[in-house]
Amino acid sequence: MERVSWERYFMNIAREVSTRSTCDRKHVGAVIVRNKTILSTGYNGSIKGLPHCDDAGHEMVDGHCIRTTHAEANAIVQAAKNGIKTDDSEIYVTASPCYNCFKLIANSGIKIIFYEEFYRDERIIERANEVGIELVSLKDV
Repeated sequence: MERVSWERYFMNIAREVSTRSTCDRKHVGAVIVRNKTILSTGYNGSIKGLPHCDDAGHEMVDGHCIRTTHAEANAIVQAAKNGIKTDDSEIYVTASPCYNCFKLIANSGIKIIFYEEFYRDERIIERANEVGIELVSLKDV
């Protein structure tokens, strides 16, 4: 068996993290990494203590379920709760971030976003270029 690249290794972990997702519309996992060390993980799920989409149904606004907190936001929050700095780190996400999550990623100091599937929001491409964040597709890697 061939040894996988670091990028594939961390994306494989993000895929596994996504299996904890509690919104059946889209399972997303995120892993924040610095210097080949996992800092935090997150998946899309409901507010802690509230019912999950899988149990209570979806809370839809403009075609999007807003019951869940996104995987990237949960990974950033988990790092913050545990006192882990995210400056100069990377994030591996099974689907590219929405615009709001992109803003959180940018403000948290993450410098590279690796994603497997490009998901909806083209604005992140222009903003990433403007703020110096690298967007890397791992779709075919």
